[in-house]
Amino acid sequence: MSGSIGRWLVAGVALCAFSGMALAQAPPVGDAKRGSQLAYTCLGCHGIPNYRNSYPAFRVPKLRGQHADYLVVSLQAYRSSERSHGTMHAHAVSMSDQDMADVAAYIGGPAITADPNRKAIGTPPQSAQVCVSCHGNDGVGIAPLYPTLAGQHADYLEHSLLAYKKGGRKNAIMAAFVGTLSDADIRALSVYYAAQKPALDVAPKRITRFSAR
Repeated sequence: MSGSIGRWLVAGVALCAFSGMALAQAPPVGDAKRGSQLAYTCLGCHGIPNYRNSYPAFRVPKLRGQHADYLVVSLQAYRSSERSHGTMHAHAVSMSDQDMADVAAYIGGPAITADPNRKAIGTPPQSAQVCVSCHGNDGVGIAPLYPTLAGQHADYLEHSLLAYKKGGRKNAIMAAFVGTLSDADIRALSVYYAAQKPALDVAPKRITRFSAR
């Protein structure tokens, strides 16, 4: 095992331990019916295929099939400015944790699951060895607080990893991991996970009619 891979593996184990502690503080249970009424502003970007953030330029993330708990944690990070994005902060700062859980339940829908019979598409980059401990071989997050990467836009994944590297996203563990990667490594990882199946999708544009409970 090379020294660089060893450092990546240590970082991956630490990241899983950190996320495992966070699991003890599970977000509120989301109400997708209520979330369908709150999510109209979200769908203006996340409900449009290939919609682009203007600056820096990248396609906004696909959210359908993402873990709802992870979506809540992401919104909390935008609210606290742990993640830097003016528009997302403006939306998130007005939301309670329950609002976030409800929106996440609606937009995320049923989380996609790994297919044990499906082989990974393409050859994983060497740097992906640490990623599998949280994101699986096929990019499907193995726990509710681990994001699924499979089928996500490659340019969004690249933007996110660079944000961890450069401080736009403040997470010491991710920063330590990404800090070992070159820009070429980050690009290769992004392209690889974007190609995996089953894949994330665009959030539903139309508000679904829910049956009465």
